[in-house]
Amino acid sequence: MSSDVLVSWPHYDSRAVAQGVTGKDPLVKPEVPQPSSGLATIGYRSAKYNPPEWFSNYQTILQQACTDHYQATSIQQESKTLYQDAEAATLETQAEGTRLLGERLQEIHCWKSELQRHIEQLLADTESLVALKTRLEKALDTTEIPYAIATDNLNCRVRRLGPDLVKDTVEEELLKEVDLIKSIQALLKRTTAQVVSQIRLNREAKQTLEMDWSDKYEAYSFDERSGRHSNMSPNTKHYPSSATMQEHVSNPSSWTKFTQDNLSKAMQEEQATNSLRMFVERVLKDTTDDLRAQCSSVNRVFNQRCVELTEAKTQLEIKLTQILEQIGAQEKNIVALQQAIHNKEAPLRVAQSRLYLRSLRPNTELCRDEPQLSLEREVKQIEASLATLQQQLSEARGSLSHLEESRMALEKDITCKTNSLFIDREKCMAHRKRYPTSSALSGY
Repeated sequence: MSSDVLVSWPHYDSRAVAQGVTGKDPLVKPEVPQPSSGLATIGYRSAKYNPPEWFSNYQTILQQACTDHYQATSIQQESKTLYQDAEAATLETQAEGTRLLGERLQEIHCWKSELQRHIEQLLADTESLVALKTRLEKALDTTEIPYAIATDNLNCRVRRLGPDLVKDTVEEELLKEVDLIKSIQALLKRTTAQVVSQIRLNREAKQTLEMDWSDKYEAYSFDERSGRHSNMSPNTKHYPSSATMQEHVSNPSSWTKFTQDNLSKAMQEEQATNSLRMFVERVLKDTTDDLRAQCSSVNRVFNQRCVELTEAKTQLEIKLTQILEQIGAQEKNIVALQQAIHNKEAPLRVAQSRLYLRSLRPNTELCRDEPQLSLEREVKQIEASLATLQQQLSEARGSLSHLEESRMALEKDITCKTNSLFIDREKCMAHRKRYPTSSALSGY
């Protein structure tokens, strides 16, 4: 009986196969079968296992299978626990992230509302300042009218005549008015510059808040979209680099501080705007009151001056009437004196003729008798009367000359007073009726 050579099967590692490990099978050297007992196997190599080997082999396989089964079961349990824990942790983390996103949305919404409120407040403040700037510019333009009136009054009063060209209380008040208007114009210009500067600061603060609000609006939109994402959302993708730390990012404290600083700056500008608005209102009121008070003061002294001029002119006219009457009476007096002097010429000629004729008496007839003495007394009396009349005539003529000078002086002064009254009443005071009202001076 011939014996065949039996070759053992190659050994496979079931764990390696299960794990997908591929590779060349290890070379197994064929075992040289031990010669079995009996003469029939002489010359043949037998590859058969003996019972102990067979039992050991399947026991080994069975133990390996049990080990693999146990390991597989353990791995499955661990895997189940792991993915359940991972699922729970993921859901918890996702829920926490969703909750934090919700809180973040609320916080952003609060800051957005606060920014919006201050933006609207700054806008309203800026509009009010623009309106005040317009009022200041109108008030400044309006001050040109009283300035022109005051300077015109001063120029008109320069044309007063003679002694009426006096630096009176009217001129002093007019000069005060000019100085007051100049100082008010300078104040209004400075105040307008302050308002323009505050408008610029308000707009800069508003622009900063609007940029912050815009960033928060965009961040709110992104966070809201993030909060709406779920595991069932079809528009989610993998972004591996999104979890890495980005450069120049802010932390919660710096993020909050940035908005707080912006709001603090805005509130400072709002307070400055309120203070400036009150200051501008006070400036407009005070300047209006000052201008109207000075206008009233100038009008009052103008009226007083016109009353004084009217009274002086009336007195001068009364005196002129009296002087004219005196001139007429004096002229009549002079005519009467001249007539009296003329009337004395005939008696004087008669007396002198008598004396001349009697001086021609001869010898002792040339006697100083009573007729002679009477004639001499008559001549002396007539000559004395003539001298007195001549003196009186001279005085009357001197008086008439003085009366004429007084008349001319009175007429000249009356002309000055009439001219001054015309300037003050018809020119100046009529022009001052165009003085702006309180509302116009306040910029309305």
